[in-house]
Amino acid sequence: MPATLLAIESSCDETSAAVIRDGAVASLVIASQKEHSAWGGVMPELASRSHVRAIAPTITEALSNAGTTPAELSAVAVTTQPGLIGSLLVGVNAAKGMAAALGIPLIGVHHIEAHLLSVLIDTPQAEFPWLSLVVSGGHTLLYVVRAADDFQLLGSTRDDAAGEAFDKGAKMLGLGYPGGPLVDQHARNGNRTAHTFPRGLLSPTTHDFSFSGLKTALRYFLRDRFPDQIPTGQDLADICASYQEAIVETLVEKTIRAAAAHGLRRVSVVGGVSANSRLKQRMEQECNKHGLANYIIKPIHGTDNAAMIGIAGWHKFLAGNFSPLSVTARASTIRADRHGTVRVKG
Repeated sequence: MPATLLAIESSCDETSAAVIRDGAVASLVIASQKEHSAWGGVMPELASRSHVRAIAPTITEALSNAGTTPAELSAVAVTTQPGLIGSLLVGVNAAKGMAAALGIPLIGVHHIEAHLLSVLIDTPQAEFPWLSLVVSGGHTLLYVVRAADDFQLLGSTRDDAAGEAFDKGAKMLGLGYPGGPLVDQHARNGNRTAHTFPRGLLSPTTHDFSFSGLKTALRYFLRDRFPDQIPTGQDLADICASYQEAIVETLVEKTIRAAAAHGLRRVSVVGGVSANSRLKQRMEQECNKHGLANYIIKPIHGTDNAAMIGIAGWHKFLAGNFSPLSVTARASTIRADRHGTVRVKG
């Protein structure tokens, strides 16, 4: 009988469940929360309450779509860290309850490890090792993925993540939240060379990132050029394109440099910002130029989703790497502003 895993993800504002059968995704359900847009970011209390309402129906739908029942499950995998503590606890407690009731193993999964292994959902034949750029609202990281259980951190952001830079930039431009897709949308009609914004930490001596200076540059630019109004029309498109290019150029150049420095011939971009159209275009161009394989994931697998938790959990299942029922959630270092609004996502 094939082994079947249920995977649960609830680290931020998506409630997701997936069924993994013999290492392949049999079903994936994502329930996204819409109530946060009015706040310009994720409200932790609202997020956890939404998870409580959505967790059982989401699990039921995932099992039904896969044509399986709880009695047929071999294990339950769940995100345990990092993320919003209230959100994580909903998923962790649901997984622990199911594992205990069914008498099957519980598998705790680190959210970043799952992003790194999300490559295997769309490219199951991907060859180790590869260099992975993890880029989202909460994280900008460079890892060498040597095996399904062997990850080497090369660099991280010293301040703001790339996705946060997109979201904060969008807010300054009056575009709303989440801002990354909106900046990308407007940038498609803009001139990427219309304005020059700074590229942080492009020195070859570090693999770290920095985007706080870019946000500050945009703020001063808007103060000086548009003191009494928010830019619109072609002005808005040009600013979005130029601002986006500063982020994308930094991400791509540092990724290609890191691959060369560590002798890696395979590259991947994972996380929510991997869906950015300009980032995908530039990374593909540079990988072709330097003869690198580029492992591309589908946009749905770049968001917070249970399929990637299940794939990471599947490899832990094969290795017998189970978690005790005493395991609990661990929060990230994500900060909330004075209104309690979290403006970054993992």
